[in-house]
Amino acid sequence: MTAEPTATERGVRSRSQHQRRRRIVQAGAALASRGGVEAMQMRTVAERAGVALGTLYRYFPSKMDLVVAVVSEELNLLEASIERRPPRAEDPARRAIDVLMRACRGLMREPELAEALIRSLLLSDAKTDFHDFGRRMGAMLLRAAAGAADTGDIPEDDPRRVVVRALTGVWTMEMIELLRGTTTADEIQGRLETIAARLLTDF
Repeated sequence: MTAEPTATERGVRSRSQHQRRRRIVQAGAALASRGGVEAMQMRTVAERAGVALGTLYRYFPSKMDLVVAVVSEELNLLEASIERRPPRAEDPARRAIDVLMRACRGLMREPELAEALIRSLLLSDAKTDFHDFGRRMGAMLLRAAAGAADTGDIPEDDPRRVVVRALTGVWTMEMIELLRGTTTADEIQGRLETIAARLLTDF
């Protein structure tokens, strides 16, 4: 009879799986940053991450699953940055703009990756992908604009949630124009400041 793994053994296995998954996501992000979604070939990702192709598919059954994980990792980095340095402006609109422009600058450091992430969200068949992206961006904006450590005390039907989601949508479309080369970061910031000042008057 095979002995049940100990708590220590389960912990080691869990850490190993987490590290393996992280290597895969990092490999996917690195490839996307150089050639977009097309460069994220599953076999190439597996080779770069140092895992078998079958192992990669156990973690990410499809390429889109991997792209979504890369998007999530980028959001994790943004959330960590905001947690370390929360927006300090007195005006809610300016705090929200701080978050959006940090996201803009972070993505544009790797324009190929930014294009891959935005395009994958818009083209994804999984409706929950874009919903989750909007939800997390909206939560960051809501915390910043409301000056709150979390949004748990703000009801789901609070109009402020609708407002920040609308602002997130505007930002996403502005990012598409930036990636197309039809606008600049300074122009985006100017337009977002005008929109945020009007939308966030009740914060």
